Amino acid sequence: MADNHPTQAQPNQQQIQFRIDDSRMHTAYANTIRTTPTGDEVILDFGINLPSPGPDGKPMLVFDVGSRVVLNWRGAKRLAVSLSQIVRQFEEANGEIPLGNQQQQASGPRMAH
Repeated sequence: MADNHPTQAQPNQQQIQFRIDDSRMHTAYANTIRTTPTGDEVILDFGINLPSPGPDGKPMLVFDVGSRVVLNWRGAKRLAVSLSQIVRQFEEANGEIPLGNQQQQASGPRMAH
């Protein structure tokens, strides 16, 4: 499916059509993200925390990485701004999203770098 989004032209500028091609897109669910910064990029590993028995029989969580996205720092900042805006809009309409212990227990511990 492709969407066409005309952009508003500034004075003395030509209008450009913007087409989104999502024909090769895939969708994945993630309840955990690991971020790895480098000098040039930010690496985002999306995945699922899966409870699993450890070698000693005690329960452990396995971070099953499903997708990796690599962004340059400009792209990372645009993503951060966009996510901040949509989370703010959601919370204004629905109330604050809790990040306390109850949520961490449901999705597992936060991954270290």
